Amino acid sequence: MSGVIIEDISLNVSDGTTMAAFVARPKDSKKHPGILVFQEAFGINSYIRDITGRFAEEGFISIATELFHRTGKGFEGNYNDFESTRVHIKALTIEGLIADLTSAYEWLKNDKQLLSNQVASIGFCMGGRVSFLANTFLKLKAAISFYGGGIPSLLDRAPGMQAPQLMFWGGLDKHIDENQINTITASLKLNAKNYVNVVFSNADHGFFCDARSSFDPNSAKQAWALVNAFLNSYILKN
Repeated sequence: MSGVIIEDISLNVSDGTTMAAFVARPKDSKKHPGILVFQEAFGINSYIRDITGRFAEEGFISIATELFHRTGKGFEGNYNDFESTRVHIKALTIEGLIADLTSAYEWLKNDKQLLSNQVASIGFCMGGRVSFLANTFLKLKAAISFYGGGIPSLLDRAPGMQAPQLMFWGGLDKHIDENQINTITASLKLNAKNYVNVVFSNADHGFFCDARSSFDPNSAKQAWALVNAFLNSYILKN
């Protein structure tokens, strides 16, 4: 990550807990937009840290927050052992996530390098749902979700969406079928929300992650280009 400064920080959450976070930023003194990066079920692992760093290279102050901090501080799961993540996933609550996301958002807003409230969010798998949730109550400029399972359970919050929403799905994903995707897009359309829906027909769940067996280089490359185009449409940069 040449030209990038990284650091581990600790955030105070309103419920009295503390939450670790990994931060990456451009190595300069200019103002930059910010982006909240939300983990998969496997924690703040090397993949999430790499994504956070990639956004710093693109000119963002990026922060990845440890959403399992109440039940598994420092947890990094194995992609071949999803069962070990279930106890942490089940312990998550909407109230707790709202507190966590608010803490990270306020940290970004108070950063002296942040450019005029220019904040976006992105999340992967479990984090894709979290990014969608963030868009329903934080004042974001853009939000992105990669194969976010469980988003239909949040659709009662769709009227409160703050920003344009970009969503990616894998056409071969057995966990998230076409009916779920259609339910989401129908709700966003009903609520007159600005969204972009992208399905890669030959990709599976987790296609963007190069640490997974389902990684699809072509789909990942195209998705990254779309992510940057989407952010450049709604985010100001110095």
